[in-house]
Amino acid sequence: MPQLVKGGKWVFGWTVVNSAREVRIPPEAYAEYGFQSGEPVVFLTGSRRSGGCSVAWKEKLNGSPVPLAQHMLGEGVIGEDELVAFPSKTGILPGERLLVLRGSGLALGFVQRGSIYEEASRHPEIEVFSI
Repeated sequence: MPQLVKGGKWVFGWTVVNSAREVRIPPEAYAEYGFQSGEPVVFLTGSRRSGGCSVAWKEKLNGSPVPLAQHMLGEGVIGEDELVAFPSKTGILPGERLLVLRGSGLALGFVQRGSIYEEASRHPEIEVFSI
């Protein structure tokens, strides 16, 4: 997992959204965040600058300081083969390429744009995960 700039975020790779708004979670991210097939997850708003959203294991957020009602875009379930489907409210569309990065210890980030996205675009060695 590369860190693109000193002191910057760590990235797991790119993922491509299919026609059903599903993406493959990179295996390293899947393991690090402890996702399991069939478990419930929540989708949280991304930052204004980088767009996208975060995916968190619902139980991990119980008792966390994250105000869910204010940031939640929807709920879902981790599917087979490390897949997750984004709800339409996330604004993520089929065909988009998202940068998957280490967010907080609670949520995995999926970024649509911004400086880290642009920096990652200059690194052809970053792996692409698609369905």
